[in-house]
Amino acid sequence: MKVDGAAALVAGGASGLGRATAEALAARGAEVTVLDLPAAEERVAGSGLRFAAADVTDPEAVAAAVAAVEGDLRIAVNCAGIGPPGKIVGRDGPMDLERFRTVIEVNLIGTFNVARLAAARIMEADPVDGERGLIVNTASIAAFDGQIGQVSYSASKGGIAAMTLPIARDLSASLIRCVTIAPGIFDTPLLGTLSEEVRASLGASVPHPARLGDPAEYAQLVVHVVENQMLNGETIRLDGALRMAPR
Repeated sequence: MKVDGAAALVAGGASGLGRATAEALAARGAEVTVLDLPAAEERVAGSGLRFAAADVTDPEAVAAAVAAVEGDLRIAVNCAGIGPPGKIVGRDGPMDLERFRTVIEVNLIGTFNVARLAAARIMEADPVDGERGLIVNTASIAAFDGQIGQVSYSASKGGIAAMTLPIARDLSASLIRCVTIAPGIFDTPLLGTLSEEVRASLGASVPHPARLGDPAEYAQLVVHVVENQMLNGETIRLDGALRMAPR
């Protein structure tokens, strides 16, 4: 499918992987709407990207954001997520269940919420070159190589990977694809809070290239997924051959 002329929705598009994706799609001619929390609007102002305020876990707010997309929505990318660390049992006892529930709510249920509402809107578009559009979700290598302290994050990302194929199968009759990208260690605002020493150590742990991933490389893969019609129902690792150690 061609990016040029398509309407796209990028959840979590105000920063990190989502922002790089929004900018890459816009640079190739897509009309991009960024869906993010209200506080993120100022980060998008003046960028040429449209903005729709919504919490991905809020059905009504996301429905309104999807409805506000101008033109035929054909591309929906899910990049919103959180990743607070925590062991199942820590120094203070068992993990608070609400803490686990929050990560699942934002990462897994939030992704599904955006995907289901975007898919319904994409179905309204007429097919072009044999398809109506696609959904790209974001998992993580933690879905497969979860480390100590990543139980909630790994569970949420594993769920995203696991629902990729059934979503693709559900939507196949409507000519809509679903692909998930599982990035490794990328240079996002989350890692920006770490020291240069720690960041360098993380980058050196990647076999090749031995560095942190650039969000633009994630965005580049999203663009390729959009343009390559045979990519469907698959989770693609984007990690420089990294396999995470226990800690």
